[in-house]
Parts: sequence; C-alpha cells; structure tokens
Amino acid sequence: MIESSMLYTCAFFGGLNDKQILLVESLMKKETYNPGEKAVTENQPNDSLRFILEGTFLLQKNGIKLVEFAPGDVFGEIEMLDAAPAAATITAQTPAKLLSFSHHAFHELYKQDIYAFALIVMNLARDACRRLRHMDDLAVKAPENYSI
Repeated sequence: MIESSMLYTCAFFGGLNDKQILLVESLMKKETYNPGEKAVTENQPNDSLRFILEGTFLLQKNGIKLVEFAPGDVFGEIEMLDAAPAAATITAQTPAKLLSFSHHAFHELYKQDIYAFALIVMNLARDACRRLRHMDDLAVKAPENYSI
C-alpha cells in the first residue's frame, strides 16, 4: 500500500476525505523508471494518470522540450479527460517512482464513490486549465514559435 499522507499534498485529491483518499490509494499501482525510459509516448495510447513520488521527467512534444516534472507533479490528465492518444512524450530523467491511476481504476472509483469521482474530475479540469494558461503565457512571450 502507498503512504496516504503523500496523497494529501497533491491538488488532484483536493476536497477528498480520509476514506476517499484510502479508496483511491487502493486503486493505484506503483511504477518505477530508469533514466531514459518513457512513461508516455506521444501519439500512443495512455490509460493512466501518473503522480511523481521520486525523480524527474521531461515532457516533449514533437521533439521540443516543454516542461520538466518533479516529485509532487502529475501528468496524463488530458488522456483521463479525453480518450485520444497521448499528447506528448514523457521520459524519466533520473531514477523515478510513480503512482498510476488507470482508466479502469477511475471507473471503479465512479462505481464506488460518485462524489469522490466528481471531485477528481473537477480537480483534473482545474489542472488542465492551469496548464493551458501556462502555455498561453509561453505563446505570448515567444509568438514566433506558435501559429494559429
């Protein structure tokens, strides 16, 4: 089992009570990665939301380095909300440990606690909006790199 106290620090779990956190925890799996291993590959299926416990990851889109993730960060939220293939490649930069929360686990949560499911969907939407705002800010700073 995963240490529940770590889950309280993640915005993804905001608003969940102790019982709900334990339920989510029971649905998660641990993953480990070595430097250079891909957790997610652009344009390939990705069925999990992942939480970084240890290590760092680099997000690249079309080979362009965009974001570095560190412990406490989450990735894969777009694929949890949208069934399309992965939007980017995410590669371990250091030895890393993750927790994954699959589509199957998400469906199980829906069946077992609709309120916790709804809170997590809201948290996913908030996180996706934060990232969209961040990308908008980057586009404004370097408009020659982006086109509509």
